[in-house]
Amino acid sequence: METLLSSTTLQLKPLHPPSSFSSLHSPFSSTSALRVKGSRKAETFIQRSQFSTVLPLRVSASSQAAAAQTSTSISIPSEMKAWSYTDYGSVDVLKLESNVAVPDIKEDQVLIKVVAAALNPIDFKRRLGKFKATDSPLPTVPGYDVAGVVVKVGSQVKELKEGDEVYGDINEKAIDGPNQFGSLAEYTAVEEKLVALKPKNLSFAEAAALPLVIETAYEGLEKAGFSAGQSILVLGGAGGVGSLVIQLAKHVFSASKVAATSSTGKLELLKSLGADLAIDYTKENFEDLPDKFDVVYDSVGQGEKAVKAVKEGGSVVVLTGAVTPPGFRFVVTSNGEMLKKLNPYLESGKVKPVIDPKGPFPFDKVVDAFSHLETGRATGKVVIYPIP
Repeated sequence: METLLSSTTLQLKPLHPPSSFSSLHSPFSSTSALRVKGSRKAETFIQRSQFSTVLPLRVSASSQAAAAQTSTSISIPSEMKAWSYTDYGSVDVLKLESNVAVPDIKEDQVLIKVVAAALNPIDFKRRLGKFKATDSPLPTVPGYDVAGVVVKVGSQVKELKEGDEVYGDINEKAIDGPNQFGSLAEYTAVEEKLVALKPKNLSFAEAAALPLVIETAYEGLEKAGFSAGQSILVLGGAGGVGSLVIQLAKHVFSASKVAATSSTGKLELLKSLGADLAIDYTKENFEDLPDKFDVVYDSVGQGEKAVKAVKEGGSVVVLTGAVTPPGFRFVVTSNGEMLKKLNPYLESGKVKPVIDPKGPFPFDKVVDAFSHLETGRATGKVVIYPIP
């Protein structure tokens, strides 16, 4: 997914979120995420008004009819700030609107006050119109990954309550009818089953960096039949998905050997994530290595080379580009239960989010964030924080 070209050096750096936001007075926690040298200064929280007084531009959500909902003690405005686009195209179609209607929730949904979000390649591919046939109607508020606080719950919500700090990928199906209202907004509605309580040791910015990539990494390993004692080669190990595949293979699946590719400047990052062998793709051809692997996880679109590095009877997971047997492609299905299963590894620090050094990007710099992601040079995840 991410072409890895830039040079950078690993550094542990804590993200320090604020102690409260708006009227929610919800405590923020923090820990060290894997960061790289050259990152921005510690995040600052910007207090802004929550809605505009101008006439609303209604973004209609076709499937979000009002349903029976529990009463709420938290004040929720009728309008919000949100990024949206009314036509497919380049970053130029993105507009920051101040009077978008706050989405209604259905009986099985929660309304989240968004604190942080993150971008994925699928966000810009969707904006470019690559999934027109199965996309939701325009206009679109983009964004899959979210971290925030529950401010309203539907009548059939069983476990979550107002004030819960949660994170998740808000689209169960990444390509087939993703939500018209995404996470690049002050509020978003999502089914309870798609989110989980935020790991206590992670800040909102760190948590937002995880859902889609950690679910993609985990589901791909499961579909490949990866198990303890097996070896794996990760193509694009410094990218959003690749950085999580390395960690999950090592610390969750108990791999016997983890190898990964990156550009020269990111080799130390790969080692810090748990790679036993860090391969500089600018100097070595991984397909020519004498040792072959039980699984090759290709996140960058090198399918023809990937199959040359797998053992007979092994599997090649392909996220992008052409598929060559025995390679297979899959599109992740969002699942909050998967996040709950992985939370202990996150809270223990065995698995960490990797945040791109140019971020987090503030909410008014979403266009810059997209532009950076679309260079193919991002390390880990491009995070948007704070969201007012």
